Amino acid sequence: MSSSLDSPTIPNATHTINVGVLGATGTVGQRFITLLSAHPWFKIHVLGASPRSAGKRYGEVVKWKQVLPIPVGVGEMVVRECKVDEGWRDCQIVFSGLDADVAGPIEESFRASDLAVFSNSKNYRRNPHVPLIVPLVNPSHLSIIPQQRLLHTPPLQKGFIVTNANCSTTGYVIPLCALEKAFGPIESVLVTTMQAISGAGYPGVSALDIMDNVIPYISGEEEKIEWETLKILGGIAESDAGVKTFDMHAKHPLRVSASCNRVPVIDGHTECVSVRFKRRPPPSPQQVREAFSAFTPDCQALGAPSAPRRAIVVHEEADRPQPRLDRYFQDGAGVSVGRVRQCQVLDVKFVVLANNVSIGAATSSIINAEIAVLKGIVG
Repeated sequence: MSSSLDSPTIPNATHTINVGVLGATGTVGQRFITLLSAHPWFKIHVLGASPRSAGKRYGEVVKWKQVLPIPVGVGEMVVRECKVDEGWRDCQIVFSGLDADVAGPIEESFRASDLAVFSNSKNYRRNPHVPLIVPLVNPSHLSIIPQQRLLHTPPLQKGFIVTNANCSTTGYVIPLCALEKAFGPIESVLVTTMQAISGAGYPGVSALDIMDNVIPYISGEEEKIEWETLKILGGIAESDAGVKTFDMHAKHPLRVSASCNRVPVIDGHTECVSVRFKRRPPPSPQQVREAFSAFTPDCQALGAPSAPRRAIVVHEEADRPQPRLDRYFQDGAGVSVGRVRQCQVLDVKFVVLANNVSIGAATSSIINAEIAVLKGIVG
């Protein structure tokens, strides 16, 4: 993992933090394990999977699909069910890579047991009290957690759920955030995605469907992008009664139109983006390039150890970014942008590449947890 600072200390802690992984045998769970095994703060304490895997050694039950081998010691760990017991209660943080069809009640049971859950699943992204966080964009939304705890029945002292965004949303909201920070509100966005097959999980899309082919439909994906963008880039409003809500970018309405395609690439989502600014005249392509290069997310200043040194890498070459060449830069923790140019329909257009299994999934959850530790929300 790349580091923005050299091994920052954990606030209010004198030892490593025990963490657990739900859905540990799945593709996202494996990525969590790969990243966490080398983490300076977090120690893998519990691995959770289905009842048929529980009670067995992790190395016996997992179909390991990562480039690196199973980390030393992890293969010998005994898998537990995804039910709260003493082993799970010894964890300060639980990461969830569960499939959406089972994630909802399991994650809620862990939150209800006063555990901090950082989820890659979609189940709670639309919950009005659960923050949907891309760590390079909107960690300020963690401020709603005290309200989430208070409104839970019964109220919680430590437990909460934080979700990270859909992988395709994550990639392009990072440059959008940089643009709004530099030039003010964006009015309209057109985004066309070319999404890697790993985004469909394992075993994923049939070879007969994807080889020599592009599939111009991914169920529910376009709606996710269009809705999640508003929650992530919007702010938090507070009523006279002190109740906080996500404003969905309502102060400056933002229209998003997404078209999503599955392409025969293993890892790395490529997205073609066009934007129109409220500001007139709009910024020039050169000003946009400079804003991308200058963008510094809060997690870097906080010292989150998994944050990329460069949130947005700007390519000057006419044929970059490319998945095969750019997806693993900084361990996939940042995004790559290129082909920044004037748009004849809107204002400016560009291409962004994000590693969907890193910043688009497990890496986001881990950085979110690091931020929560640094802010004293977990500890």
